[in-house]
Amino acid sequence: MRSDPLHKGINAAPQRSLLKALGLCDEEIGKPLIGVVSSKNDIVPGHMNLDKITEAVKQGVALGGGVPIVFPAIAVCDGLAMGHVGMKYSLVSRELIADSTEAMATAHPFDGLVLVAACDKNVPGLLMAAARLNIPSIVISGGAMLAGRVDGRKVSYSNISEAVSQFRTGKITPIQFEDLENKSCPSCGSCSGMFTANSMNCLTEVLGMALPGNGTIPAVYSSRLRLAKESGLKIMELVKNNVKPRDIMTPKAFMNALAIDMALGCSTNSMLHLPAIAHECGIDLDLAVANEISKYTPNLCHLAPAGNHYIEELDEAGGISAVMAEIAKLGHLNTDCMTVTGKTIGENIAGAKILDTNIIHTVEQPIAKEGGIAVLKGNLAPEGSVVKRSAVAPEMMHHKGTARVFDCEEDALSAIYEGRINPGDVVVIRYEGPKGGPGMREMLNPTSAIMGSGLGSCVALITDGRFSGATRGAAIGHVSPEAAVGGPIALVQEGDMIEIDITTNSISVDVSDEEMARRRAEWKPRQPRVTTGYLARYAKLVSSGCTGAVLS
Repeated sequence: MRSDPLHKGINAAPQRSLLKALGLCDEEIGKPLIGVVSSKNDIVPGHMNLDKITEAVKQGVALGGGVPIVFPAIAVCDGLAMGHVGMKYSLVSRELIADSTEAMATAHPFDGLVLVAACDKNVPGLLMAAARLNIPSIVISGGAMLAGRVDGRKVSYSNISEAVSQFRTGKITPIQFEDLENKSCPSCGSCSGMFTANSMNCLTEVLGMALPGNGTIPAVYSSRLRLAKESGLKIMELVKNNVKPRDIMTPKAFMNALAIDMALGCSTNSMLHLPAIAHECGIDLDLAVANEISKYTPNLCHLAPAGNHYIEELDEAGGISAVMAEIAKLGHLNTDCMTVTGKTIGENIAGAKILDTNIIHTVEQPIAKEGGIAVLKGNLAPEGSVVKRSAVAPEMMHHKGTARVFDCEEDALSAIYEGRINPGDVVVIRYEGPKGGPGMREMLNPTSAIMGSGLGSCVALITDGRFSGATRGAAIGHVSPEAAVGGPIALVQEGDMIEIDITTNSISVDVSDEEMARRRAEWKPRQPRVTTGYLARYAKLVSSGCTGAVLS
């Protein structure tokens, strides 16, 4: 066993002594040691229930004949970090999670890992660690938050985000605003729409690294605890059969993830995390393939923020298995991929069916014939940019407007709140990329301000930063190369005409090559915004957003 150095033979006597100091008895020492990576903390709503999930996992491991040993992983709440310097630490926490898990699981050679995850960067960070370590591993998430209810309608975090601008502009009353604040996030769990956390929990299930139900069972349901126990039991089978993450997360599995990403209409952040996880598997996931997959993968779900349905409803409608089974009808799903169940994708989804076609549409009557995400390229983004096509109003699928240029999020937000953004404009927020931010902040506040001000059907926003899964509208992120390295977005000037055509996957600025060359010759790199600490080191090592913002 991988844990033999801790307990086997005369030379391991000092290690056995330390294990006994933990309270382990002779009957436990020598059994498979299972690391349970708990992301529980008291600041992230999606993680506040993970102590219960972790205890259920431990029971499952023990029932299966293993010894569960818990160690922690950090997690940043994107919602709490939004709009201030804390957001610079959101994406970068993914690498800290992966690195610290690698360190703990190598310094203490566990035989397997159960990764107890929940929100945003925590899920991909732990998947990256699993791929890097390549020891038997399984993921169990904390589950989705329930939707809130206000005046007979369901609401979520995205509603209170947009309500800030609605309140500022007098579109809602103080009483309505307070009601949304109090009721938008009613329970523990990952925010209730198809935001980043739930996107990644669903895609983890598609990749085969979690049991069916992982992506959609609400956090407060007891079936979530049962799934955690089953995950603890299942890791023992994976250890016995030596099934490793790279046996599961194959190139075909990532193609499945991209296809179901398109069907679900996931967060654009999946276009950062899937390449990063693939990178740890030794797989080069070129996002150019996303548009090809989108051509033959219809969008079947219209969940918040794109629509008015929530993860709890997706679960009731058949969950991810039903979505996969529906897409499999088109012959575009690799059903032979292995999963942590010990069965193939095809075996897992056999018999799965849609229980509510209002939530999961059929392939014969999809919401849209193409997938929910598009990668746009052009002279403004030669390496690519990303938009959540399923959350864009039809009238904004093609937009040409005047560039309004800002070198940070705060300046753009002030302009929106002060009424300086006009119908037809294209808001450009730059120097917010992986290196320039540093940390590639989410631009939820500006996009929410645009929507809340009633400009969502006539104003676009582009950035070398990224967006929250709660963002909707013509919001194009991950523009690469970023401004900090002299990408074309750094050369855009106030008043330039920018054309966005999501139907043809293109984004361009109406400036001649000669003029762009002149501007490039005059451009000078900015001084780094952060010069000390982890962010400064991150900025030196991080790659482009189009390659997943991984560290070199």
